[in-house]
Amino acid sequence: MTHFWVDVRPWRTDLATAAIEAGAGALVVEAAEDARALGRVTTVAPDGDLVPGTDVLFVEVTPDTPPLPVAGETLLVVSTPDWTVIPLENLVAVSDQIIAVVHTAEEAALALGILEKGVAGVLLSTDDATEVGRVAAAVAARTPALALEEFTVTGVRQIGMGDRTCIDTCSLLAEGQGMLVGNTSSAFFLVLAETAENPYVSPRPFRVNAGAVHAYLLGPDGRTAYLSEVRAGDGVLVADGEGVTEEAAVGRVKTERRPLLLVEAKTAADRPAGIVLQNAETVRLLGPDGPVSVAALREGDVVLGLSMTAGRHFGMAVGETITET
Repeated sequence: MTHFWVDVRPWRTDLATAAIEAGAGALVVEAAEDARALGRVTTVAPDGDLVPGTDVLFVEVTPDTPPLPVAGETLLVVSTPDWTVIPLENLVAVSDQIIAVVHTAEEAALALGILEKGVAGVLLSTDDATEVGRVAAAVAARTPALALEEFTVTGVRQIGMGDRTCIDTCSLLAEGQGMLVGNTSSAFFLVLAETAENPYVSPRPFRVNAGAVHAYLLGPDGRTAYLSEVRAGDGVLVADGEGVTEEAAVGRVKTERRPLLLVEAKTAADRPAGIVLQNAETVRLLGPDGPVSVAALREGDVVLGLSMTAGRHFGMAVGETITET
């Protein structure tokens, strides 16, 4: 998740309120109690949730600055009098824990796009409360697009009863949006939200009937989680058919025993892919011409998915020899 922090030193209620309403992850303040009076938000302060000098290091970089104090997972908030003198590329190359101090949405977009990777986040320093929303939008737009491809279905069969998971988000998803789920960590199917009208049940555009509890769900940070591990308050990755992604918060997770289907496919590189889904008309994948219900899915049909390198350890991609079927 990209960090979006706002510097509210000296304290200004209007700036802090704008930051909280825009979804800022943390406020840098002189006294944590000022921020806590407005709402529940992470504070960076001597008496805050994150303590400067201990949990977060603030560094001003000039041409004469010695090497940055890179220390594992310690976040480095980096400011500089002139980004043209200290290129952001140099900072991003040093650490993936850099939070860049920015003053405008344009500076934020630049920092977040450096080396196609960007900084870990931005700290906005501004006197203009309206700039908070603009920077929040730049951070939200940073989520990279994914290169979806066509999977060719090789088989669909009933496999009996099992436990499947519905993920209810705190967002109203649009037609064509869903989550990336798969039996293996190398191939994910785009399982669509329940946005469609049908004779059996009203649309629930906040919901993705994601699949059986063992399946992998691709997350916003590139890690995977088993569907059985997803909890209220987690952030999940939402994608559409163009690979455009965004993050949504989970409001509820429902796991119930239902009849299941095994969908097997081949990726564009002729590698096997599979997913176990509820055998229900309302569960849909996305084909080249639009959504297709799993109840109507047939061998030879084409659906969209994402191929990745196999191998995960606690959800993180690892370089190892592994075979998943």
